[in-house]
Amino acid sequence: MDFTRLLLAMSMACAARPATGPAMEPASSAEVCGHCHRAIHDAWKSSSHADAMESPLFQDVLQLAEGDFGPKARRVCLGCHSPLAVQTGDLGLVRKASWEGVTCDYCHSVRSVSLEGANPTATLTQALVKSGPLRETAPSPHGTVYSAVHTSSLVCAPCHEYKNGLGFPVLTTYSEWQNSLYARQGKQCQSCHMNRVAGDVVDPRIQRSSVAKINLHQMPGSHSLAQLTRAVKAQLSASREGDRLKVVVNIANQSAGHYLPTGSPLRHLLLEVRADDYRGQSFREQRIYARTVADTHGTPIMREHFAFMKAAKVLADTRLAPGENRSETFRFPMPAGSQAQVKATFWYYYSPLARTESQKRIMFLTLNRLVQ
Repeated sequence: MDFTRLLLAMSMACAARPATGPAMEPASSAEVCGHCHRAIHDAWKSSSHADAMESPLFQDVLQLAEGDFGPKARRVCLGCHSPLAVQTGDLGLVRKASWEGVTCDYCHSVRSVSLEGANPTATLTQALVKSGPLRETAPSPHGTVYSAVHTSSLVCAPCHEYKNGLGFPVLTTYSEWQNSLYARQGKQCQSCHMNRVAGDVVDPRIQRSSVAKINLHQMPGSHSLAQLTRAVKAQLSASREGDRLKVVVNIANQSAGHYLPTGSPLRHLLLEVRADDYRGQSFREQRIYARTVADTHGTPIMREHFAFMKAAKVLADTRLAPGENRSETFRFPMPAGSQAQVKATFWYYYSPLARTESQKRIMFLTLNRLVQ
């Protein structure tokens, strides 16, 4: 190499390397990544992926699962809530990165995903070469490699598709998408949960770079009001029908490429319709949209860790399929002659083990009508 080329190579290396900052190593903490990728790291920190391990609700379920089913349950739970810990054998959660949930160095070490076998499996390469969806990247302290799987829903499958030891499909989000119109149209999970936004791939204080289109790492899902109200659309109508009040709620899964709700069988959507007249009468009815699962004896399962370890059959599935429209009719004994206030409320219910109301459920849509 001549002197000019040597100087050029040295200058490129210096420009790529932060002047100060934590050293990188395979299975680095997300904080190491955040030193350069600040905007992406900040978005990820507010995501459910970042909270997957430290969530108090998950910690409670993990403790119950280990108490009821032993060490094998720990591996099952950590497989999605701290996949890097399982990949690196850190089931004791000694490393900081193991406490970071679905962390940077897990997703960006994935090289491929296989659907062979009982469950989807990701192949990782633990090295200072990170995989991602960008074909052209600037020089950096680590190498980069383009990964087609990162542009596909397939990268989500290892954590969003799961059969337990009995062969029962507990999580079916990926296969729900596979069987939907969205998959046939080539619309991937990322288009809804990691939409492209303008941003800095690298912090400008570290390295000069032009603003590019990057995937939003907040990855909004069922805990996002905006995501829920975009997915679920509803209309409310009310009319007199003799001596009864007839209420009709039309509900649609308008934009989710999977069933609503999806994920854990303990989750459900709840529609509550309430009618109050001005003479003091009050009536209330509900509709629940859920997948009810049972053990081998047919006993309904009401605890989340039991669903993952013992579920064996589906008793009922009233969830909303992608693109489905459904009409719900309610009738209340309210004779004509009195005004009535009708209210329809939609809740997304997360878990019966939640300790606080915000952990348990979220109200995301209300409709009102005044009936003469």
